[in-house]
Amino acid sequence: MNPELLDKQSTLNGLSPKAVLKPMTEEAARAVPGGMIADGLVIIRRFPFRVGRESRFTYVNGEIRRVERQRLGNREPNNDLYLLDPIQPLHVSREHFQIDRTLDGYVLVDRGSACGTIVGDAEIGGKDSGGSIPLKDGDTITVGTSNSPYMYIFVALDGN
Repeated sequence: MNPELLDKQSTLNGLSPKAVLKPMTEEAARAVPGGMIADGLVIIRRFPFRVGRESRFTYVNGEIRRVERQRLGNREPNNDLYLLDPIQPLHVSREHFQIDRTLDGYVLVDRGSACGTIVGDAEIGGKDSGGSIPLKDGDTITVGTSNSPYMYIFVALDGN
């Protein structure tokens, strides 16, 4: 095979989406920073795909204010997708969950979040306990508790 063609194919494979998250509520769509959403979808190109909240809340002059976390040096970021969570109480932990690819399909791993993650009707994690569950094409992911507005549909683009 032509080496240039092989390099082109590997480049295309790296750029091609492997899966997407489709926001199911207005709050879920607004929580995704503008540069991380295309045509209403969060594109997943590599695994693990880590999701969390970058901002912190603190009191400034007696008022609660959101403060963006400083990135120091060339450290790799904690997340691939940073959700903006302006709601009190917070639903999204700084290191909330990740989606990974396995030989058998996909798995969602709660990364020790405070509120947990719901996949379909199954609750995993919460109270910093973590956990994992198989993830299928079409599954609904709720970030946080059952009253969280951050709901997404997982769509696998490779047929698994």
